[in-house]
Amino acid sequence: MAHLDRTRASQLMQAAGIDALLLLSPESFTHATGAPAGVATMWRRAGAVAAIVPANPALNDAAVVTDLFEAAFRASSAIADIRINPIWVETGDIRGMEARPPEELIKAAWEKQGRAPGLQRPETFDASMGFQLASELLAGRHLANGRIGIEFDGLSVTDFKLLSAALPLAEFIDASDLVRRLKMIKSPAEIAHLRTAVELAEAGIVALRETIAVGISRDELANAWEKGARTEAALRNVQNLTGVWEYISVGENPWTKGGIIAHGDLIKVDVGCLMSGYTSDTGRTFVCGTPSTLQASLFAALQTAYDAGLPLLKPGIAMSEVHRVTTEAMGKAGFPGYTRGHFGHGLGAGLGSEEWPFLSRQSDVIIEPGMVLAFETPWYVDGAGGMIIENQLLITADGHEIMNRLPSGLISL
Repeated sequence: MAHLDRTRASQLMQAAGIDALLLLSPESFTHATGAPAGVATMWRRAGAVAAIVPANPALNDAAVVTDLFEAAFRASSAIADIRINPIWVETGDIRGMEARPPEELIKAAWEKQGRAPGLQRPETFDASMGFQLASELLAGRHLANGRIGIEFDGLSVTDFKLLSAALPLAEFIDASDLVRRLKMIKSPAEIAHLRTAVELAEAGIVALRETIAVGISRDELANAWEKGARTEAALRNVQNLTGVWEYISVGENPWTKGGIIAHGDLIKVDVGCLMSGYTSDTGRTFVCGTPSTLQASLFAALQTAYDAGLPLLKPGIAMSEVHRVTTEAMGKAGFPGYTRGHFGHGLGAGLGSEEWPFLSRQSDVIIEPGMVLAFETPWYVDGAGGMIIENQLLITADGHEIMNRLPSGLISL
């Protein structure tokens, strides 16, 4: 299922004076087409696949697809106008064909596939070929000499030169920000992925919480969390759990990957599950026993800041305003020198657990309905430990919904 909002895309392109988007990254390709980009994108080089989205809503979308993933594309995407880019993997399809000698059978299968005579497969894929196929699709829409939006922040200099050779009359416009703004509003299916992901992660946190005791290692906690999340997925027959990640720390050093729980230790839990590539993000803090005066004081300041910023997470509020209010609350709580680059971020199917936009001082983004954000107030103090409050929120028409259900205060166990 494609998640791209065609109406919003057209509006953003028209406002930017862009005639079409040429999406080359695997994440943007899948977002626009609803289909897997395929193994040829593993090197993060452009040219294996492409999605074309014209600004004119009367013009249909199109795509360049690798031959190995053609069947998967046709099964999962509504885009019918595609061009096939051969990659290194040899293939054949003899289903439904009558029995004959092997050489004749394979030859007939290749002919049925429309294989060009004398095909020589590339080492991996031919980026020039991919760009040429994209050029043909644009030309078929009279856009080959238009203003074409490209995600410059994901395109190498080498690939840009190849792309320019394939589209010598086009004017390339940096559409990196436009594409980010397009993706920051989630479709109902994306929201459902993120909701399930956070529910699985919280099931893991429950399992981790029940494991906390003096003498338990950090790695045992991590294993308990992952087992809890995966067990919940199995109980719910979740089929598309595509990954998990964790940043769990124990004790006075919040950066260590080791550690054995002792009485009075903080346990910082920052975890996420991925559903079809969409990652959740949740942060909780536990203490084994009773928190020290220092630990309690630091966490209370984080809670004050979180409580100050949370009501501002609603449509029409600037992300920079959330950052300002949250930072000022830390100062009023007794820590005017506390500084953090952002207090949260978007969530989606990006490369890491944090996706643009960020709740930062520099942000020019105004919060809109349909965003899914992680709002967090963390602190990492060597000698005291790591601590975090982090929830996942859906921005609604008149406010927000916290997708998490577990309490977020400092929990003594």
